[in-house]
Amino acid sequence: MGNKLIVTAAPHITSGDSTQKIMGRVCLALCPTLVASIIVFGINSLILTAITVAACVFFEWAYCKLMKREVPIADLSATVTGILLAFNLPATMPWWMAIVGAFIAIVIIKQLFGGLGYNFANPAIVGRIALAMGFTSRMASYPLKGVDALASATPLAVSGELGSGEYVTLLLGNHGGVLGETCAITILLGGIYLIATKVISPMIPVTYLGTVAVLSLIAGKDPVVQLLSGGLMLGAFFMATDYVTSPTTDKGKLIFGIGLGVITCAIRFFGTMNEGVSFAILLMNLVVPYIDALTRQDKLGIAKKKKEAAAK
Repeated sequence: MGNKLIVTAAPHITSGDSTQKIMGRVCLALCPTLVASIIVFGINSLILTAITVAACVFFEWAYCKLMKREVPIADLSATVTGILLAFNLPATMPWWMAIVGAFIAIVIIKQLFGGLGYNFANPAIVGRIALAMGFTSRMASYPLKGVDALASATPLAVSGELGSGEYVTLLLGNHGGVLGETCAITILLGGIYLIATKVISPMIPVTYLGTVAVLSLIAGKDPVVQLLSGGLMLGAFFMATDYVTSPTTDKGKLIFGIGLGVITCAIRFFGTMNEGVSFAILLMNLVVPYIDALTRQDKLGIAKKKKEAAAK
């Protein structure tokens, strides 16, 4: 009886899942897409992924050693960043450029801000944007897959030429693009696995994808092409749901997902770029603290005191 009433600090509900276990599940969920990219683009996909993972892990280890911090590479967060970064690159990307992206993601965006849990944006997203700005031609150089409209461009670049007959191609990934934006079906399977294992909440991806579908219909675009093309699926399930850079409340996640969809469609439909997922996630990452502040539940008794004060 003496040990049944234990007074401790919050939180009082805990989970047996560690960062390593969660990141391990994310890695497992990404494996089908990695296999699909190897089938579509060849062994270069595997080599590029290995390089970005090794670079991310090395930069995290080297920075922590240099700053005399505890080395956290065993938590697999750097590994996940490396895989996601590779999935945002074309298979023809030179290895040294991929290493530059890894340095930006791990050292500049993650470690300089304090490490895991303190980064203001998704490291892999910023790595992709930096490479897209610095090496534009290389980031837009995709392997040729035949002679049709999908050969040398992503489906978004030729979306006006696509019909319902191309849906299977979009699902299977037999078209140009970066490693993680081709085979939509494997990304979807990985996302379902993460939701089933409760690694992520379905709120953000469902809201994000739903917003894009509705706005596509309003704009007269094919919603299926918009959903299955570009980095939307990868971004919705694996990057927008990052614990550190996404809201913690259900209302916040709803607002976050809608904001992602609106910005993505605005860039795709009215901007000069075909893709808008990366910039949408980065911009919404920046406002997450404000979303959390506005949607956070009041502490017990606070709302009551406010009402009493207003009544007086």
